[in-house]
Amino acid sequence: MSVPKQYVYAFGDGNRDMADQLGGKGAGLAEMSRLGLPVPPGFTITTEACRAFLLTGEEPRDLGVEVAQQLVSLEREAGRTLGAPDEPLLLSVRSGGRFSMPGMMETILDIGLGDVSVEGLARATGQERSAWDSYRRLLQMFGHTVLGVDATLFENLIAARKRDAGVKDDGELGVAQLKALVTEFQALIRRESGEGFPQDPVEQLQMAIRAVFTSWNSERARLYRSREHIPDDLGTAVNVQAMVFGNLGLDSGTGVAFTRDPATGAPGLYGDYLLNAQGEDVVSGVRDALPLATLKTSLPGVFAELAAYLRTLEEHYRDMCDVEFTIERGKLWILQTRIGKRTAEAAFRVAYELVDEGRITEDEALMRVDGAALNGLMFPRFAGHSTDVPLARGVAASPGAAVGAVVFDTPTAVQRHRAGQRVVLVRRETTPDDLPGMIVADAVLTSRGGKTSHAAVVARGMGKVCVCGADTLTVDIAARRLTTPSGVVVHEGDTVSVDGTAGTVHRGALPLVDSEVRQAIETGADTGELGSAVRRALDHADEAARMEVRANADTPADAALARQLGARGIGLCRTEHMFLGERRSLVEDMILARDDEARAASLAALLPLQRSDFIDILRAMDGLPVTIRLLDPPLHEFLPDLTDLSVRVATHTQSGSRDRELLGAVRKLHEQNPMLGLRGVRLGLATPGLVAMQTRAIAEAVDQRLRDGGDPRAEIMIPLVATATELQLARAEVERALAEVSLETGRRIDCPIGTMIELPRSALTAGRIAAFADFFSFGTNDLTQTVWGMSRDDAEASFFPLYLDGGVFAVSPFESLDEEGVGELVLRAVESGRDAKPALTTGVCGEHGGDPASIHFFHRAGLDYVSCSPFRIPTARLEAGRAALGPVASSDSR
Repeated sequence: MSVPKQYVYAFGDGNRDMADQLGGKGAGLAEMSRLGLPVPPGFTITTEACRAFLLTGEEPRDLGVEVAQQLVSLEREAGRTLGAPDEPLLLSVRSGGRFSMPGMMETILDIGLGDVSVEGLARATGQERSAWDSYRRLLQMFGHTVLGVDATLFENLIAARKRDAGVKDDGELGVAQLKALVTEFQALIRRESGEGFPQDPVEQLQMAIRAVFTSWNSERARLYRSREHIPDDLGTAVNVQAMVFGNLGLDSGTGVAFTRDPATGAPGLYGDYLLNAQGEDVVSGVRDALPLATLKTSLPGVFAELAAYLRTLEEHYRDMCDVEFTIERGKLWILQTRIGKRTAEAAFRVAYELVDEGRITEDEALMRVDGAALNGLMFPRFAGHSTDVPLARGVAASPGAAVGAVVFDTPTAVQRHRAGQRVVLVRRETTPDDLPGMIVADAVLTSRGGKTSHAAVVARGMGKVCVCGADTLTVDIAARRLTTPSGVVVHEGDTVSVDGTAGTVHRGALPLVDSEVRQAIETGADTGELGSAVRRALDHADEAARMEVRANADTPADAALARQLGARGIGLCRTEHMFLGERRSLVEDMILARDDEARAASLAALLPLQRSDFIDILRAMDGLPVTIRLLDPPLHEFLPDLTDLSVRVATHTQSGSRDRELLGAVRKLHEQNPMLGLRGVRLGLATPGLVAMQTRAIAEAVDQRLRDGGDPRAEIMIPLVATATELQLARAEVERALAEVSLETGRRIDCPIGTMIELPRSALTAGRIAAFADFFSFGTNDLTQTVWGMSRDDAEASFFPLYLDGGVFAVSPFESLDEEGVGELVLRAVESGRDAKPALTTGVCGEHGGDPASIHFFHRAGLDYVSCSPFRIPTARLEAGRAALGPVASSDSR
């Protein structure tokens, strides 16, 4: 006989290891209950129940029975009955997925209030205004969230009441106005939804649970999951909890607290709170919150108790935690805890402070930071301090620096971003509906709210610059402008600079400089606690990593920078970049050559230039491998544009013979699809002397470096090979040239010879190709294009947005490797290549080599190195180390 499924757990029956079933919030409540913290009683409905509901549109058969049983237990523990006429028990109904999704799903508070119980609540608390305000809030939340009434209709009624009463703040409305609002809200709900607000508290609870389930698939929730790469099939848990009230006077309040500063990682208690307020007042930013430190003065006993609980939680979880708390008439209640979201800077500082405190190991610290966070720290900050008086000062909610054009709503932000403009989204306060605008903005600025407002939490999670609570600014959305107290007006489209570290906003574009992190990595200098933490992470990552990290570098300057940033060689040096600029005419001479003698002369002119380039690059990477790719693009790329040249010849009767010759060559070399035409190894085999010239330049550069006392380690890579025979023929040319230089110099010049695997055929026949290769380097850019059958540039400009929005791509396959398709070819090529030649070295030189998720795949595939652009090297080093330690860590804390 099968055991029936359990869909509902009392807080005391769960634990933190049940996050998949109870969601992060439910697991945290369960763990705090087990630790003996003061948690209002309640229960959690599992994510499995949500998934069943979303699949069938109906609740699981036994869910109602379990909820009823848990409600009886909750009432017994609380000593009150849901919706009773005297001293009623009220409930909150909150979402809680496996991964934090702040503000993306629904919450309904004060379930259990009705026309009768509101009077009982007023008598029990002695706070008539608070009781009617709670009823007003319930009607507003329930009407919008559960019954689908437009939220602005409620706001319009509130605004009208405030005008009539001559007040500005909701909190200034008296009992009479609140009672009138309740009546108006009930009429609005009946008119807009076609049904009245349910007076039965159990019916309220049932409808609220279904609304939270349904909110998992709301547009903003789906968009957030897409942005954060959270699976769509997890579902949300629902937490039903006894309400406690922070709006019962000055001995009551509510707030959010962190065990460390979530913006910088500095130790000490941080957070915001409000006296005589409910939780949504803090999170919404409608009222400006007070720093948590001032609670020590207003309610010292509560502050000491809260500090002790925060220490308990950080010691228990061995990480920075945050909590939501409410004080009800001097009694402290902890409503939620989780591993605290933090900025990239805080992630590194907290991880290595915990190591120094002996709480976690170096391995654990490395798994708590990631390449995406490090990448954000590599970007510029403002140079020095502006001498100008800032337009405004606010809360430094998420550090960094950004410059952009002011926009006042999400559609405008998205439109300007698509046009290639950097934008700063300015709002009074953000709501979940602003998520698309926040995603595309370089910075977010609000005139209300604090470090724990919606804008702050979401911006920190995305790594966006954010300043909140710049309350001296008057933000006029309708007029598309903001105004300072001194009368300065900033219109939409004007440029501002936002400093998320200092919490300031400046007019115009301030100059930007590199971060201290980049300076610390490049120079090894002591740039402060953050730079030290990042260096420690990278040093440990290098120790842990199995794969090396090399650079894609084509110039001596790029090579030197890459080495400073920690590259262990060059995985891709593209020789075609050496043929541009003033040297283009020499390539034209080679193309226009009428015979072998003329072609040889043009190649001879190119040889010393190539040799000089190679000498400088080998010097910069002395002692490390430098993989030099022979010429890859089709020759027409070095010639003038066909249309421009045709017009020039047609309109200038005095056009020289060279223009006419060039036009003939361009027409001859013109291809309908040059990406799949005469390029790579095909070009080398079809152009006598080209492979030999480039090989000789490399070999002579190696000889020169050896004579200078260096340790050159050049490797020669033949691109776009499709068959073993192509590689065999090209390798023979390379070996002949190496042998000739060896004979001439009296020194054996021995360079490993390999190929790029960038065509499906080469991946599928890698075992045969390996017979003629010392190494494989996967060119994942072209491999992705040929596997998918699409041009990256054309696709990104046309149908990619449609595919991303429609879920065809979770992420662009050019940004993160397509493991199901391209990845399968990589795995097959590595396996068959090493079956044929066990000592075969394998690496990747596409930009996927710098993508964190792709690096973890390449580690699992057994590659020996990844190669990426110089600025992505620190990210790649970090992720190579993390990949060696185990699966990708959860991003809950970041």
